[in-house]
Amino acid sequence: MDSDTASVNSASAQLSMIPMLNGTNYVTWKENVEIVLGCMDRDLALRKELPVPTTDDPKTDQIEKWERSNRMCLEIMKRTIPTGFRGSIAESTSAKKFLSEIEQYFVKNEKVETSNLLSKLVTMKYKEKGT
Repeated sequence: MDSDTASVNSASAQLSMIPMLNGTNYVTWKENVEIVLGCMDRDLALRKELPVPTTDDPKTDQIEKWERSNRMCLEIMKRTIPTGFRGSIAESTSAKKFLSEIEQYFVKNEKVETSNLLSKLVTMKYKEKGT
């Protein structure tokens, strides 16, 4: 097996460790995404902002690395999100912003769900018969 095949197999194995986001596993999903991207050395766009070129130092190499990292992060995250769910998240060109949008969506939904459960609990009545 050559090194390219081994590299593809390794990447595929790592990607399979990321569970499909289903609404109840956001924390686990995020942790796995961050670990896999870190192991693949593709988390630069999540850790740092896009380098700003200057006339003295164009930083083209750093910008290219960041852009590749950003593109790969977005592709990997989108691959592990159901297609129907993607429509409810604002499209973004930044992996960091996309991850933040997903987090905001789940924080908002978690608050609504908690409120609904508390409301049901408060309005429940005990009946001596049955369960």
